[in-house]
Amino acid sequence: MRKYSAKELRALNSQLKGIDPSEVIRWVLVNSKKPVITTNFRPYEAAILHAVVSEKPDTTVVWCDTGYNTPQTYKHADAVIRQLGLNVKLYTPKQTAAYRDALNEGIPDVNSPLHEEFTRQVKLEPFQRAMAQQQPDVWFTNLRKGQTAFRDSIDILSYSKDGLLKVSPFYHWTDEKLDEYLKKHKLPNEFKYFDPTKVLSNRECGLHA
Repeated sequence: MRKYSAKELRALNSQLKGIDPSEVIRWVLVNSKKPVITTNFRPYEAAILHAVVSEKPDTTVVWCDTGYNTPQTYKHADAVIRQLGLNVKLYTPKQTAAYRDALNEGIPDVNSPLHEEFTRQVKLEPFQRAMAQQQPDVWFTNLRKGQTAFRDSIDILSYSKDGLLKVSPFYHWTDEKLDEYLKKHKLPNEFKYFDPTKVLSNRECGLHA
C-alpha cells in the first residue's frame, strides 16, 4: 500500500466522506496485499467486521482479548465469529488475569501508577505482538467521530504512530445509522462491554492515540 502525503490524505478524506463504507473498503482492498481488522467486539463492531469480510472473506481479524471482557461480550464474540465465519487470530496477555489481579489487588485505578503497566500488559503488548506477526499493510478499524477527542482529530484515512494506514469506513456514521446497518444485515449487537484500560468511554487506552 503506497504512502500518502498529508496533502493527499486530506484530499482523499474529502472525496471519501460521502461514499458508502463498502465502496471505501473495496477501494482500499484493491490496493492492499495484507489487510487486517482489529476488534474487541465492543458495541457496533459487527458492522465493520461484516463490511470488510463481505468484500474479502479471508481477511485476518485480530482480536486482542484483555481477559477482562464481560460474559455477554464473550458470547457476542462467539456468535459474530460463527455467523460471519471470521478468520480470527486471538492474542492474549502473557500473564493470566488471576495472576495479575493477585499482584495488583484487582484492576488498578486509572490514577494509579500501576495503571500504565497494566495497560501495557493487557492491551499494548498483545497488540504490538499481533502486528509484528501479521505484518499488515492496512489496518481496518471502527473508530468514529465523536468517540474521543483524539478520534475527532483523525478521519476515514489516517496513519498510526507506526506509519500504518488506518481505515475507518464508518467514521462519519451515527449510532442510528449503524443500528439500521445491523438490522438490515441481521447482525447482533451487545452493549454490556467493559474495557479495563479505559474505564470511561471518552478515554483512550494508547492503542490508537
